[in-house]
Amino acid sequence: MADVSHRPDDISGHPDVSEMRDRYAKVMETRGVAAVEELVILAGIYAAISGWTVHFSAAKPTLALSNLVVGIALAVLGLCMSMAPERSTDLNFVVLLLGAWLIVSPWVVARSAGTGAILSNVITGACVCLFSLVAGGMLMSRNRRSTTRRPA
Repeated sequence: MADVSHRPDDISGHPDVSEMRDRYAKVMETRGVAAVEELVILAGIYAAISGWTVHFSAAKPTLALSNLVVGIALAVLGLCMSMAPERSTDLNFVVLLLGAWLIVSPWVVARSAGTGAILSNVITGACVCLFSLVAGGMLMSRNRRSTTRRPA
């Protein structure tokens, strides 16, 4: 009969221990990036509902619709990027563009939006841009560190 008892032994004798350590280190390095990208999800959800929470959806329905579409896109992109942060470098640029659109959309879409709508969009867009730049910077520094550690 096979011995299936659990032993509290060290795994240092495991044949794949170095690969498991490398994988764990890579996951832990990208964890900070995923945390920043989870903030993008929250900002996207806020942007989607901001027309109704700040109460400009009736006065400026086109701006509310724009925020709804951009907010849903940000939430989906943030979800995708937090699920695979090592592959999210290209999507960070899209998130940055959507954050910039949130900043300028009160003047482009609504032309004479109220103070609440302008402040909501500018602050949310600036936060999204900041989150995108921070996540991109973290990924770039991680990629630089990983390329300098590889043997030639």
